[in-house]
Amino acid sequence: MNPAVQGIFVTGTDTGVGKTSISAAIVALLAKSGVRIAGLKPVAAGMAVIDDERINEDVRALREVSVPALCADEIAACQFDAACAPHIAAALEGRHIERDAVLKSVRAIAARYDRVVVEGVGGFRVPFDDTGTWDSADLAVDLGLPVLLVVGLRLGCINHALLTAEAIRARGLPLCGWIANTVDAPMPYMKGNLDALARGLGNAPCLGLVPHLPMHNPTPEIIAPYLNVAALHALFQSQSILSETP
Repeated sequence: MNPAVQGIFVTGTDTGVGKTSISAAIVALLAKSGVRIAGLKPVAAGMAVIDDERINEDVRALREVSVPALCADEIAACQFDAACAPHIAAALEGRHIERDAVLKSVRAIAARYDRVVVEGVGGFRVPFDDTGTWDSADLAVDLGLPVLLVVGLRLGCINHALLTAEAIRARGLPLCGWIANTVDAPMPYMKGNLDALARGLGNAPCLGLVPHLPMHNPTPEIIAPYLNVAALHALFQSQSILSETP
C-alpha cells in the first residue's frame, strides 16, 4: 500500500492567477516554523535560461523555498521546453506524461518530508494526454490531497471559482480553503465579488487576500503579510483536512 501523502494540492481558477507565488509563500511560511516541507510541481511546461540555468520558472521558485533542498528534477518529474498545454509540449518532444512515474516521484519526495504543497497546472482540469483519461484533477485524486483554490480576482472570477469548486467536490476531494489573488487592477466592486465567492464556496475558508502587486512573481516575503498565517498553520497541523466530507 502506498503511504499517505500529507499536504495540499494547489489549483487555480485559470492559468496566470498566481498559483506558484502563493504556493511558494505557503511553503516558506511553514518552513520558517520548522516544518520539513517541499513545494512540488510534477508537470511543468515552459523552460527559460535564468542565471545561466535552463529551468522552468515555477520549478525554480519552489526549489528556492523547499526545506531541505531539492533538485529541479525532484520538484518536477516532467519538464518540457514549450510553454503550452503539457500534453502538447510532451508530444512536441516525442514524450509522454507517465502516470505511474509521476505518482512514484511525488510519493518518494513526500515520504522524506512532513508536508508537501503540490501545485497543479493552469486550472483544475488540464489534460496530461490526448485520450482524456489522465489530467491534473486525476493527479489530485491519485494523491488523495485536499485542494486549495487560488482565485484570480478579475471579471468572471465568481463563475470560474464556483465551477472549479464544483469540479473539485465532484471528484470527492475536500476544498480546504481559497486564496484571492488580485490579478486585475483596479478590481471593480471588490467587496461584492468577495462576498459572492464566500457564499458560493460554502464552508471553505478564505485563507488570504492578496492585493494587486505590480512586480512579476512577487517573493514569499511580499505575499506573506496578506495570508492568514495562523489558519494556514492550523490547516497543515490538522488531519481533518484529509478526511473532510466535501
